[in-house]
Amino acid sequence: MQTSAPAFGPAIPILRMFDVPATRAFYVGYLGFSWDWEHRFAPDLPLYAGISIGGVTVHLTQHHGDATPGSALLLRVQGIEGFHAALAKDYGFARPGLEEAPWGSRILRVTDPAGNRLTFEEPH
Repeated sequence: MQTSAPAFGPAIPILRMFDVPATRAFYVGYLGFSWDWEHRFAPDLPLYAGISIGGVTVHLTQHHGDATPGSALLLRVQGIEGFHAALAKDYGFARPGLEEAPWGSRILRVTDPAGNRLTFEEPH
């Protein structure tokens, strides 16, 4: 009996968060993600949420042990100059620049309120 190979979907990174209003302001208000859903087992328990942008899904968690603060995430983007221009809005915690990476990509780096590092990359 032959079994078929499993089919995998895209990986969904899980990032730690602490301050929900600051995290929402960063991802939704500043970066332009959609806040798709959220879940708590009870009103006084930690939040777990799903956000997305341009076909990329990320989960955010307040649960201790789900993820480590200060993690890194690489997101591929087409049109990084337009994305960079869109970030030139009133957000007092970040003013990222565009960089030429030694491997031939243009990158934009930001850090979220929990110290997670997001690098947006457009390969040449």
